[in-house]
Amino acid sequence: MTTSRGNLFEPEIVTDLINKVTGKSSLALLSKQVPIPFNGQKEFTFTMDSEIDVVAENGKKTHGGFSIEPLTIVPIKVEYGARVSDEFLYATDEEKINILKSFNDGYAKKLARGIDLMAFHGINPRSGAASDVIGNNHFDSKVTQTVTFDEVNPDANIESAVATIQGAGGTITGMAMDPQFSAKLAAMRTGGDTNIRLFPELAWGANPGSINGLQTDINNTVSAGKEDRAIVGDFANMFKWGYAKQIPLEVIKYGDPDNSGKDLKGYNQVYLRSETYLGWGIMDASSFAIIKKVGE
Repeated sequence: MTTSRGNLFEPEIVTDLINKVTGKSSLALLSKQVPIPFNGQKEFTFTMDSEIDVVAENGKKTHGGFSIEPLTIVPIKVEYGARVSDEFLYATDEEKINILKSFNDGYAKKLARGIDLMAFHGINPRSGAASDVIGNNHFDSKVTQTVTFDEVNPDANIESAVATIQGAGGTITGMAMDPQFSAKLAAMRTGGDTNIRLFPELAWGANPGSINGLQTDINNTVSAGKEDRAIVGDFANMFKWGYAKQIPLEVIKYGDPDNSGKDLKGYNQVYLRSETYLGWGIMDASSFAIIKKVGE
């Protein structure tokens, strides 16, 4: 594999990267991935305003109507870089590939966590602060349907969230839970003489992938130090994310690219940097509900 400056990851490396992301990001796991052009793309939600109409023989037809709501998904740039010994430049091709595979593995984990933190909470993953680039394009800002977390009966919280979404005409395809929420679910028992677990599949911190037939994922990115404990909704249809196809890898030999105050040549180092263009959109906020712990 050539590791010259500005080289693009090979297609198989990109595929491997995104596969790893899907396995570690709740949003990537529960929702649809769509290719995102660098200039962004428009998605449309169509709502039929009326029901179908029965028409008698020779009867007149009436207007049903529909509404169109456009949503533009614009990719934003994220990057990650790391210093390695300049021996990387002189290593055999096999050793370079091993280093790049390790970099790819680590970058996939950071990218997966970053997708959740940005789209759930609108924060810059590195600083933890609200991002002006993201603005209000995140669940905490757009989803207004909330349920107060009940540590004694979190199952009732899920039922309330489901009822709220269905009452707004939405459907439920998945749920992302914080470990604090899944632990309370796992602790629920029937009581009485049997006193068996209501959700045995969650025992001992397990992440079963589905509960009561609903696709689920357990991830601490759901809370990230905030009030959210679980997010329920139509992830399959009403949330979309994607990445621009080209993911460049840059091998930087000179200067101070990470602004650390240490010149690369002076410390016998080179800098590996990868950039990804990611975009996402919440198609219908009323198709989601957030279970929150009030007062945090």
